[in-house]
Amino acid sequence: MDSIISSIKGQQRVVIENISPQLEAGRFVVKAFVGDVIRVEADIFLDGHDLLSANLLYKFSKDNKWISVPMTFTKNDHYEAYFTVLDNGFYFYTIESWVNQAASWEHEMVMKTKDGQHVNVELMVGANILETMVKIATKEDKPELKSYAKLFRDNKHYDEAVAFANSPQMHQWIHQYPDKQHVTIHKELKIWVDRERAAFSSWYSMFPRSASSEYNKHGTFKDVEANVLPRMKSLGFDVLYIPPIHPIGMQFRKGKNNSTTCSGGEPGVPYGIGSELGGHTAIHPELGTLNDLKHLVTTCKSMGIELAMDLAIQCSPDHPWAKEHPEWFKIRPDGTIQYAENPPKKYQDIYPLNFESENWQGLWQELKHVMMTWAEWGVRIIRVDNPHTKAFSFWEWVIPEVQAEYPDMIFLAEAFTKPLVMEQLAKLGYTQSYTYFTWRNSKRDLIAYMNELNGQSAYMRPNFWPNTHDILPYSLQGGTEPMFLIRYFIAATLSANYGIFGPFYEYMINEANPGKEEYKNSEKYEIRHWDWNMENKLTHIIRMTNKARVENTALQRTNNITFCDIQNDNILAYLKTAWNGNRILAIVNLDPYNTQGGYVRIPLNLIGKHTDEEYIVHDLLTEAKYFWRGEFNAIELNPQLMPMHLFRIEDL
Repeated sequence: MDSIISSIKGQQRVVIENISPQLEAGRFVVKAFVGDVIRVEADIFLDGHDLLSANLLYKFSKDNKWISVPMTFTKNDHYEAYFTVLDNGFYFYTIESWVNQAASWEHEMVMKTKDGQHVNVELMVGANILETMVKIATKEDKPELKSYAKLFRDNKHYDEAVAFANSPQMHQWIHQYPDKQHVTIHKELKIWVDRERAAFSSWYSMFPRSASSEYNKHGTFKDVEANVLPRMKSLGFDVLYIPPIHPIGMQFRKGKNNSTTCSGGEPGVPYGIGSELGGHTAIHPELGTLNDLKHLVTTCKSMGIELAMDLAIQCSPDHPWAKEHPEWFKIRPDGTIQYAENPPKKYQDIYPLNFESENWQGLWQELKHVMMTWAEWGVRIIRVDNPHTKAFSFWEWVIPEVQAEYPDMIFLAEAFTKPLVMEQLAKLGYTQSYTYFTWRNSKRDLIAYMNELNGQSAYMRPNFWPNTHDILPYSLQGGTEPMFLIRYFIAATLSANYGIFGPFYEYMINEANPGKEEYKNSEKYEIRHWDWNMENKLTHIIRMTNKARVENTALQRTNNITFCDIQNDNILAYLKTAWNGNRILAIVNLDPYNTQGGYVRIPLNLIGKHTDEEYIVHDLLTEAKYFWRGEFNAIELNPQLMPMHLFRIEDL
């Protein structure tokens, strides 16, 4: 019993509970973006009838001093305060609260003097409070505090003392010089603040080896600069994502359409990483040199574009690690290294790494070295291939390790896997994540999925892709131009982060391997040639949509969405609003074959309008303007002409 008593801080009477934001009682870190205003809430209460005070304390990780913000009572023992995060990195925050004896005394004085009671004893208590304030007061205030403490003890000036006890000056001192003798302080919590690109980005994916303007010629980094970057800039993309750029192994190299026979001259799969020329920190010589890659990174930056590299944690049988560190792989009873399998499929060209290796520390350090090397090259975005097949504990360690030196590093998880696994990766530090958007097509499913994702916005940042170099979803197989327009548009306007596998999407290629969600004649297995000056209706919509995204802050966040009622299951309508008054209304016909319409209901309170008040809806894709009035307004969308509206709501 004595040991229990000795561990209790019995004079701390305030209880602090249910702090928000926090993730699993602080087990994981909440995320935010530079410039975000963080609302901190908590339930704070104490025994008895005394009054309490509470402060929010916060600081940037590099700062020594806490910044204090008084918390405001809202209702039912609930308090809140706000702070703005201005830097990329960790912020710490907590709450302190204490029994405010001075405020309790002040309240008692007010009530008793209103009731006409004699308060001589209460004035003596007030004198003690003033003398306590002297210890922490400014040099200028100390004499006055001492003087009024003396007045409170002087019965000859009772009325003057009572008047000052109820004065604004006394009230100011009570809050300016609090007595926190038995303060309760909650444990520190952390929030990770990412740079703006983590919040808002438009990704364009392509294979550098297909960047040449000449047929049957292996593309280079210089070709990417000459052909791809100007196109990306014109279309409005700001992230160039490229698959692995390392030497490709020769053993069991795959041929066209994933053939197990590779003919002479076939380039192989970039994900079969490693040869006698090197591994994850080496450059495929046909793409160029390391200096060429660094020049590409610099050129991208000069155009407002960032380069995202692909981290595939796997090796070809020719990778140097297979010889130098066989312990990093699973060894079969016959002494050979276990290649990748998904029975009955066999992938003899790939060796997965074994995260249960006895030398797991060496493996972790080497993988960190790869990321740090890329960071030294100037890369600040890493897309990780299949992170869900690697140890959670590794990601929990390595992401903070990298971001400690490069806080601007962004990690995108390519994890098309079980929901809880995707969420765990986000909690462990992944900046963004691929999602199930690729397979969400109906109005009902899209609304439900957006609501689910926004409920996880404290840690899960979606990045919507209608296709990837691995995936041609059934919705696009055999799809017509309207379907490609629709899927692109909802990806780019529902989510602030989105991407496309560029040439295949722009050309609206829709031919799949039978019964599979994968491209026939996939670029993973062969070099393709593209006309980097090609224009069509889709490229026009991409250009206009990306322009609208840059010019309208409402499209630069994901969780600021309100779905609008319309009695048609084929029409999806949603409103996005921003702090600066920007209001965007997107309406899209999900039926690629038939004209659909109805009356869309606009939440007038969210756009600052009254019933029957007129306003303008300005279509940013066509520049058409319409005058609308009140809640209900008619729309009709012919998918053969334009299956969507992107309205900016403007005042008359």
